[in-house]
Amino acid sequence: MQTNTTPDTPEDYCGTTYAAKLLGLSVGTIQTLVEKNELQAWKTQGGHRRISMPSIREYQRKHNMLTIQSEPRDTRLRVLLVEDDAVTREMLRGYCNRSTMPVDCTAMSSGLEALIDISSIKPDVLITDLDMPGVDGFELLRTLRQNPQFNRMTTLVLSALTSEEIESRGGLPEGSIFMAKPINMDWFNGFFTAFLASRYADTHANDAMQIA
Repeated sequence: MQTNTTPDTPEDYCGTTYAAKLLGLSVGTIQTLVEKNELQAWKTQGGHRRISMPSIREYQRKHNMLTIQSEPRDTRLRVLLVEDDAVTREMLRGYCNRSTMPVDCTAMSSGLEALIDISSIKPDVLITDLDMPGVDGFELLRTLRQNPQFNRMTTLVLSALTSEEIESRGGLPEGSIFMAKPINMDWFNGFFTAFLASRYADTHANDAMQIA
């Protein structure tokens, strides 16, 4: 496994969690494939593993898997869920997996994981907790706000913090949608229903303009 080589752009690599999702394998299996050099990877100075996206695509071709490029970009709502509480994370991911709406949810347990993979995932919606160890939701949102690549991404913040506590820690970026914990699943379902309806309307409006 390489240790020092760094790719040119974030789109050239992803973290272990997202690699596991792309290939439909466990994180442990991904680590084994790296050790066997079936996937090319390296570690940062901080010890975080980066996996080459070209090597993932090659593994998909070799094993006749669905390739990343064949995913229609506009047919599924891409959601990145960042939540350190396992019960909440699995509840929301389970909702997305069971939904009859076209939602593709990638769930992560830390802000650091999200920062590693968000350029590869290119989510339409980021759902994040605020109070997390390490890179918390505040730092995650501040970092993303500095990157114009994510200006059009919708952000839904979930937290048990009070509005006063949130303001004392710097507040939320303009345009963020806030939902207090415990999570109201009826509201959560309504959020996705409304978001998808709005995107559908925008898509058809753009198509009509192009025809005209």
